[in-house]
Amino acid sequence: MATSRFLRPLTLAATGVGLAAVMGIALIAPASAATVIDGPVDLGTASTYGVLGASAVTNTGPTLVNGDLGLSPGTSITGFGGLPNGVVNGTIHQTDAAAAQAQQDALTAYSTAASLTPTRAGLDELNGLSLSPGVYSGGALALADTGALTLAGDANSVWVFQAASTLTIGSGSRITITGGASSCNVFWQVGSSATLGTAADFQGTVLAQQSVTATTGATIQGRLIAQNGAVTLDTNTINASTGCPPPGTVSETTAPTITSPPPGDGTVGEGYTATITAAGNPAPTVTVTGLPDGLGFDGSTGVISGTPTTPGDYAVVITASNGTSPDATQNVTLVIGQPAPAPSPSPSSPGASPAPSASAPGAGNATPPPGARANTPGGLAVTGTDPTMAMTLAGGLLVAGLVAVVIARRRARRS
Repeated sequence: MATSRFLRPLTLAATGVGLAAVMGIALIAPASAATVIDGPVDLGTASTYGVLGASAVTNTGPTLVNGDLGLSPGTSITGFGGLPNGVVNGTIHQTDAAAAQAQQDALTAYSTAASLTPTRAGLDELNGLSLSPGVYSGGALALADTGALTLAGDANSVWVFQAASTLTIGSGSRITITGGASSCNVFWQVGSSATLGTAADFQGTVLAQQSVTATTGATIQGRLIAQNGAVTLDTNTINASTGCPPPGTVSETTAPTITSPPPGDGTVGEGYTATITAAGNPAPTVTVTGLPDGLGFDGSTGVISGTPTTPGDYAVVITASNGTSPDATQNVTLVIGQPAPAPSPSPSSPGASPAPSASAPGAGNATPPPGARANTPGGLAVTGTDPTMAMTLAGGLLVAGLVAVVIARRRARRS
């Protein structure tokens, strides 16, 4: 088995945690938790809740909660009880022992998530990112209106987001999980309050120290948990993650490999495409350098495309990396050739002009055959005996006839 990127978390010291949860005090236990993880954050009994508030849970409209709904230590749950109000497909725990225990377990999970060492720090805007499993931290985390965040991993991959202050998910934004991963293993530890915008599509468990607000039409695949404040809802759909792997399930990492064949050669002026694929856990990031002029690489699709403009031999380097050594490298000599010259038409080829002939118009330079004239001044072709010879012969006969007539007359006079 390959070495995991995350080590197993130690047990968090929970002295006083239960009392703090019951009293609504934001007590964070000393850093006795591990600073790295190898699996999901343990939510304990809070894992069955779609919504868990501290001071109140307030709803407007036909919100649907697929999971339990709880409140502790507050007493006010409003806006539920069946259509046209909210519906809970689970158990409502209003200021009872189960809700108090769930808040205690949620506080333990919050403290564990907050103690983790970031894989990447200094984040603020999440829009357009594609993130492999790990721990990501920032001050105020935000996903822009209509923005997109992609989480790429496998069934055991874990993401923890640490927001020192607020979490703001913009209206119409979307979080997409790929590679068989699930909302079970996405956790948002928020130092203050979280807000999910109108019609946002959200994934993961929110562990907010203060309040959580889901505005009109936001959908949540996960859980909304407020440690000290209220959870406020408005026509939302909340599906508590189910079928999740138990805490401590190891997400085994594997070094990347390039699984696609080397890209083929191309031709100047002709469209070119080649797809690069790679495997590994976490999902590798692929880079391509040294491409010919006119070609580009899209890291989100893995496609090289474009139209080459300059012939030559290009040393292209394809690299796949995912934080687990060694990186995978593929060196390719990509040849861009000149286009083939267009063939010249031959006389027998379709569309070729026929060779001029002596009798064809425009063939005035052709040599006529013996005994034939080429063209008369009027442009009509003359064939057969030359008419000059005939006229000469006729003239001779005529002269001979005249001579015979003259001789005959002279003879007649003498007699």
